[in-house]
Amino acid sequence: MLLTGHFLEQYPQVDEVNVNIEEYPWSRQRIGSAQHSHAFVMTPDASRFCQVSQRRAEPPAIRGGLKGLRLLKTTQSSFADFVQDDYRTLADANERIFSTIVTASWCFSTHLDVDFDRVCRIVRQCIVEEFAGPAETGVNSSSVQNTLYLAERSVLAKVRQISSIEMKMPNKHYFPFDFSKFPRLLESLSGDNERDVYVPQDNPSGVIYAQLNRKQPLTSSKL
Repeated sequence: MLLTGHFLEQYPQVDEVNVNIEEYPWSRQRIGSAQHSHAFVMTPDASRFCQVSQRRAEPPAIRGGLKGLRLLKTTQSSFADFVQDDYRTLADANERIFSTIVTASWCFSTHLDVDFDRVCRIVRQCIVEEFAGPAETGVNSSSVQNTLYLAERSVLAKVRQISSIEMKMPNKHYFPFDFSKFPRLLESLSGDNERDVYVPQDNPSGVIYAQLNRKQPLTSSKL
């Protein structure tokens, strides 16, 4: 907002300014027990970004976001009873690995009294909590679509200044390795141990997307 305001004020011939910023997180390297004075390692579990657009004599339009949030859980995930058509590649599964890379972005209804850092932390927390559930018990994901919807709904419930949120959750499938082509190895395995090996797949898969909008966006409110 400072940048858009600067260029609109500095240059009267400019009618609109758009600013895009992306954050890359770095952590100071540790050598033994000491932190290095000037060496860093990139530690992105997610990258944060923002977009601000402002026209002259109008309030700024602000969008926050995060991307590259890679999540995986090994149980309590299913995919069943979806439409069967010519383009479906997945069989029904009541128990599977759930892996995805989340991209989320959200629009603010106001720029007044907003703690943007705190909002980003809350959005991330909502996504992780709806994906994973409580530490001891977890939570069942009946589908990627349902988990995505619950995360977006949680964000709108907790951050009143967000008027709209959209998310992408592409499938990153891991399927049990087929040991049937290796009979000697299969004979050496006992029980269902062969199911402990999972292989990432490059088969066609879907990018799950949804946008959830608040019915009546607020004009101003404190978080």
